[in-house]
Amino acid sequence: MPAGSAAGAPDPRGLAPGRARVISLDLVRGAVMVLMAIDHVRVYSGVPAGGPTPGVFFTRWVTHFCAPAFVFLAGSAAYLHGQKLGDRAALTRFLVTRGALLVFLELTVIRASWTFGVDYSQFILAGVIWMLGWCMILLAGLVRLPTAAIGTLGLAVILGQNIFGLLAGATPPSFGWIWQLLYQGGQIPLGRNGPVVTVLYSIVPWIGVMAAGYAFGSVMKRSGAERRRICLRIGLGATILFLVAGGLAVALSPAPDDGMPAALRLLNQRKYPASQLFLMMTLGPAIAALPLLERARGRLADALATFGRVPMFYYLLHIPVIHALALGVWWLRDGTVHHEWFATAPYVSVPDGVRWSLPLLYLVFAVAVLILYPLCRWFANLKARRSDAWLRYL
Repeated sequence: MPAGSAAGAPDPRGLAPGRARVISLDLVRGAVMVLMAIDHVRVYSGVPAGGPTPGVFFTRWVTHFCAPAFVFLAGSAAYLHGQKLGDRAALTRFLVTRGALLVFLELTVIRASWTFGVDYSQFILAGVIWMLGWCMILLAGLVRLPTAAIGTLGLAVILGQNIFGLLAGATPPSFGWIWQLLYQGGQIPLGRNGPVVTVLYSIVPWIGVMAAGYAFGSVMKRSGAERRRICLRIGLGATILFLVAGGLAVALSPAPDDGMPAALRLLNQRKYPASQLFLMMTLGPAIAALPLLERARGRLADALATFGRVPMFYYLLHIPVIHALALGVWWLRDGTVHHEWFATAPYVSVPDGVRWSLPLLYLVFAVAVLILYPLCRWFANLKARRSDAWLRYL
């Protein structure tokens, strides 16, 4: 039967050979995993998160695509995995189990990777993997709803997220920690003299992003031409809406004292918690890129697809690899690794005069990716050869 002749049948083009896997999803996921490494090298280099020069600004800005695409495509992957299982109860169990595993990994393996230490009195981070785990657990409670209802709920959470801020303002202070976990983020002390949990990624609006991504998974099951058309409409529509709404916001706001150009102010959207404009700015181009990547070929495409097939394995490896490389660079430069600076990573404070240059930052980034590639290729091949249950969770 010719490709696309059956309604809703996936087009073989864009699918991995022998598997019902959409190559363009792997390519986008792999690209954002690579970009993520830039930001995490930046952490250990001491380079600030944005400003004051265009080079520093865009070093941070380009990594803004990572979390939105990572969470959105995790939702799409959940939908596609559910289609493969053919059993919503089994999908629910998978999401709860994997979500709980991710929360555990954030508090143990990932935390130790950031600091190379186990002193929880100094640093406990509720980061992106923590958030991803809780969102999977919450998504498990939604998968019995119709796909369209899940997508609508996701968009409602994204667009109506400010309501959570209003509700937080009307809540007694003793319950403030609940709203910090849900929406506001920040530091939550565990007892009078206990450690402090830093909530970097709150649940809202990210559960909305994952739910919207889950519904988007149904788009990726459609015939090739229809799939590409819908992706372009959604992606370009979100991008244009961002440019119009963001442009109006910049034009109507007074110029800041720091003299930041209007174009950079347009791109300087709020990430914590992720605003509606931030999500349109990042998800719009990512979704629009999907149909363009379906025919991508060559070594670069193969490498990105490899990273995209094993995103959690990559994530667990890339922080300790970058941390170790950074300590080596500091030792070569200064004769000491400055371990005390990284006791609360990724909240690193490095004096102005000793921060890395951008060329050094990007050199270490390139070395890290080159180290990670053969390891990820090995694990991707392992997953392709074997069907062990534990491999589905990494």
